[in-house]
Amino acid sequence: MDERRLVKVSKYLSRHLRHSPGRIGVELDAQGWVPVGTLLEAAAAHGFPITRDELERVVAENDKRRYEIAGERIRASQGHSVPVDLALPPAAPPPYLYHGTVARNVAAIRAEGLRAMSRHDVHLSPDRETAARVGARRGTPVILSVDAGAMRAAGHEFRVSANGVWLVAHVPPGFIRFPG
Repeated sequence: MDERRLVKVSKYLSRHLRHSPGRIGVELDAQGWVPVGTLLEAAAAHGFPITRDELERVVAENDKRRYEIAGERIRASQGHSVPVDLALPPAAPPPYLYHGTVARNVAAIRAEGLRAMSRHDVHLSPDRETAARVGARRGTPVILSVDAGAMRAAGHEFRVSANGVWLVAHVPPGFIRFPG
């Protein structure tokens, strides 16, 4: 499978495992899982056949580890806009986490903090480099530091997804360090 096909399959999986499973007639269980066979059959029936080998390669080689397979089930690791409960246990975050954004969002973040928007949680990165890559998807990145240790001490609950993304319901502005 060439790189372009790898990206196409990954985007297809993202669309249907995170945002619109019903579009191809797939139903996620409460934790976001779907049987691999069901997904492959639905994809083929809707004009986008994926082989089991292609699926496993995308799961194994995706640089962001967006998907996980457990036995004969697959799910997206995080980032859902459809109702799911990933059943991730609370976890103690490192003292600081990072969020990549762009300059046009900074004023709203200063006023309201980081909000989940159309997703279930705010996504935070364990390092500046990852946050920079995330922010760069929409322009020149602005990296925000989040005092996760202080947030946890104040009672905010953190969870970490299978691909290392830290999740929290909201980050109030007082816990964010802005550049400059």
